[in-house]
Amino acid sequence: MRYYEVAPTKIVRQNSHVFTYESENEMNTGSIVLIEIGKKQIPGVVMREVNKPEYATKPIATLIEDNPLPIPLVELAKWLSTYYATHLALVLQSILPRGVQKTRRASESKIPKKLRAVNEITLNDSQQQAVKNINNSSPGTIILHGVTGSGKTAVYIDIVKKCIHEGKSAIVLVPEIALTTQIVDEFSTHFNDILLTHSRQTESERHKVWKSALNSNNARVAIGPRSALFTPLKNIGVIIIDEFHEPSFKQEQSPRYSALRAASTLASQHSAKLILGSATPPITDYYLAQINNRPIVEMQERAQPAQTPNSIIINMTDRSEFRKHRFFSDKLLAAIEDSLNNKKQSLIFHNRRGSTTVTLCKNCGWQAVCPKCYIPMSLHADNHQLRCHICGLSEKVPVSCPTCKSPDIIHKGIGTKLIESELKHIFPKARIARFDGDNSLDNSLNAQYEDLYNGNIDIVIGTQVVAKGLDLPNLQTVGVIQADSGLNLPDYQSTERTFQLIAQVAGRVGRSDTPTNLIVQSYHPTHPSIVDGLSQNYEKFYQEALEERQKAKFPPYTYLLQLTCVYKTEMAAIRNAQKLARELKAALPKDIEILGPTPAFYERQHDTYRWQLLLKSHKRSLLVDALSKVPDTHWQFELDPLSLL
Repeated sequence: MRYYEVAPTKIVRQNSHVFTYESENEMNTGSIVLIEIGKKQIPGVVMREVNKPEYATKPIATLIEDNPLPIPLVELAKWLSTYYATHLALVLQSILPRGVQKTRRASESKIPKKLRAVNEITLNDSQQQAVKNINNSSPGTIILHGVTGSGKTAVYIDIVKKCIHEGKSAIVLVPEIALTTQIVDEFSTHFNDILLTHSRQTESERHKVWKSALNSNNARVAIGPRSALFTPLKNIGVIIIDEFHEPSFKQEQSPRYSALRAASTLASQHSAKLILGSATPPITDYYLAQINNRPIVEMQERAQPAQTPNSIIINMTDRSEFRKHRFFSDKLLAAIEDSLNNKKQSLIFHNRRGSTTVTLCKNCGWQAVCPKCYIPMSLHADNHQLRCHICGLSEKVPVSCPTCKSPDIIHKGIGTKLIESELKHIFPKARIARFDGDNSLDNSLNAQYEDLYNGNIDIVIGTQVVAKGLDLPNLQTVGVIQADSGLNLPDYQSTERTFQLIAQVAGRVGRSDTPTNLIVQSYHPTHPSIVDGLSQNYEKFYQEALEERQKAKFPPYTYLLQLTCVYKTEMAAIRNAQKLARELKAALPKDIEILGPTPAFYERQHDTYRWQLLLKSHKRSLLVDALSKVPDTHWQFELDPLSLL
């Protein structure tokens, strides 16, 4: 009889991650098995073989998969659990597909049809030098800092070709499901065997892709968003994270891991290279690469000869610029009309969905606020509803004020649905499509990518999803409705995020030798985030932002731990937050700075009140140790939070 420590995929006891089981058959580390917990059988992963314990053990019920998980993936799971102070069961739930114990019928994976012609890539001098620098680098992290349109994807493809030729697999991560179609289209002209995985596939589809990778001995290419990192490939030579500045690479639910940190650990386990590509690298990662002497490969030239776009900043306080429309400047409307006449596309970016952001009574000042979250409800005029963008609560739009009964209800603010409605009125013959969080699967950017790429859509409207890495050959005009909408958020990264969004959306044009337009509207037209973003002057913005971070003691100069207290009543949240703050200040080393307690940015969510503490330290291990002082109930924590909102 043999004995094994098995980690179940369900939390049985908070402080116990593994349990010992017996088996007559030899099991490998990483074997996926069914084990009995109480009266239920649940999946688990064999972590290691151990000696016979002094207590009685249950047998392993059955082996689910013939092939075990690759050892590097098992080691990654253990690292994630330790580094993010998260129960191993929650990590395994992220790594294993849902319904891993189910039997599926065999079927082929669906890969989007190819839109591009199969052409051998001819790299320019800048791309060739980038490939050479990456190939000559030792295993580990490499930042590929290439301006928008510099041809980073062609470099990725060349690197992956070399990797496959050497018999090693590759993983390519993109920040959004919406971008999988584009990058699969580009890769599929060079690789026939692509594993595509993302959360909009059915449970069965994802399971089949996962199983195909697990049972494969050939070199494969896996593509997808964050979770594609856990594709169980045996011999990985390179991991590529495109647009790695995007916050979507940080998981918002437990385990709250960063795909960048996880990929670095997985690459280390495989002695592989991790390539982080972006035109606007995160300040923290760029700084860490510099001080750790890791390669930063620069690509400052456009891949193709290109005309610099005609860039204009419109001061939104100057109403003479808005004679024809209240939030479309005259110059923006003229540029859209010119693009329509030339049978070219326009892209309109605004980072607020819905129709309007505020509904109120002009007579008494009543405002439509979510009763659960206490934030303004957004109007969605297409279905005549008010909706809370925190909890999703929907209500009918009132025809009169609930307080004073006045019929004078007004709606203020700008959202993507209002932009869509107004542009349809101004340009009734134009083919218009909106892409944001309100899209159904059938209307998503992923589903309509072919029409988008082929120019069958005249005007594209969207939130962040349209600013990330889209390469549209027919695009002539880009307009940003209100570039500074995120600048006033109380978050240390708000200026960086604004800079990245402006620089990225600006990079959608100026990719060919035809004239293009870039029109940015802002109430703060001289703000460094706007000016440097428009000119894509990363170095200037980076240096100024670093100075601010150092003065304020924010990353990369410190580590952060965010603690959030959640109670049904406001007094309970305040009282318990203050109590823990006192206890932590008395118990923790002076090296830890404790800020707060303060109300969370969204103080009330889902019928609960939230107060926060922020801990700063130059040593991350001290913050991990501090978690032992935090109660298990009513408190949530996040190590290395990307946002303090």
